[in-house]
Amino acid sequence: MHKIRKAIFPVGGLATRFLPATKALPKEMLPIVDKPLIEYAVEEAHAAGIEELLFVTGRGKTVIEDHFDSHHELDATLTARGKADLLHSINRITRPGQLAYIRQMEPLGLGHAVWCARNFVCNEPFAVILADDLILSDTPPLAELIQTYEETGGNVVSITEVPRAQISRYGIVDPGESDGNIVEILDLVEKPNPKTAPSNLAIVGRYVLQPRVMDYLGASTVNAGSEIQLTDSMAKMIGDAPFHGLHLRGRRFDCGTKVGFLEANIAFALQRADMANEVRVRIESLLTEHQATDLPIESDNH
Repeated sequence: MHKIRKAIFPVGGLATRFLPATKALPKEMLPIVDKPLIEYAVEEAHAAGIEELLFVTGRGKTVIEDHFDSHHELDATLTARGKADLLHSINRITRPGQLAYIRQMEPLGLGHAVWCARNFVCNEPFAVILADDLILSDTPPLAELIQTYEETGGNVVSITEVPRAQISRYGIVDPGESDGNIVEILDLVEKPNPKTAPSNLAIVGRYVLQPRVMDYLGASTVNAGSEIQLTDSMAKMIGDAPFHGLHLRGRRFDCGTKVGFLEANIAFALQRADMANEVRVRIESLLTEHQATDLPIESDNH
C-alpha cells in the first residue's frame, strides 16, 4: 500500500460570497483570530505526515505564495527586538522544497482544480484538503482519514450529517454497511434534491483518493453550472477499489459562508487562554446591548 505523501489544496476560487473583502485578498488568507485559513490547513497536513504540498491557485492568489515564503527583513526585525516566539510562529510551518504552486487558469470547479494537479500526483494516492472547511478537533481530521485508508485501502472521504434542507449543497453518500465510524459507500450523488437523496451524509473537505480519479476527471465535461464536479468522478471509482466514508469528529465550520466564518473566529478565540475570558465578556456585552435596543436581525443567506 502506498503511503499518503502528497496533498492538494484547491485555492483558485473567486470567493464571490465574501466580496468586496476578497476582491484583492484570497478567501484562504482571511484570518481566523490571527492565522489565515490556509495556514490551519497546512498545519493539519503536516500533522498527518504529508511531505509535499501543492496549491492549485488562480489569478490574484500570489499572496498565498508570499505568505509561505521567507521574509528576511521581518526575520531580522523580530530577532533584533527579541521576539523569538513570533519569529518561530512565522517560520515553523514549511521547509524549502515542500511547496509547489500551479495555476488553474479557469475557475471550472473543484474537479478541474484537482485534475490540474495530475502531474504532481504522479500515480500515487493523495489527499485533498479544502481550507474553508475548518475543523476544531483534538486529532487532525486528515490524520484520522489516512489512518482509516491504511486499514481499508482504496478511497476514503470525510462525511458528516447535514440538515435535510442543506442536502442540495453537498455531495451526498449512499451508505452501505458501517463499522464504527467507517461507512461503506455504495454511490455518490452531487447536490441531489433532498426529497430523493439517498441519505443526509455529506462529503466535507477532506479526501484520500486513488490516482485513477485523474483519468475520470480528464474525461469529464462541464455541467450546467460550468464546472467539473469531483463527486461525479469519485462515483465512477466505486467498484474499482474500496470506497469508505469516515464520520468526522470535532466541530466543523463552513468558512465559505459569512456566518460560518464568524462562528469559527469566535470558537477558536474561545480556545485561546490569552483571550477567552475577554471574548466571553465582549459577547455577553454585545448580546445585552442588542436585546436592550431591540435591533432587528437581518437575514443573510450568504
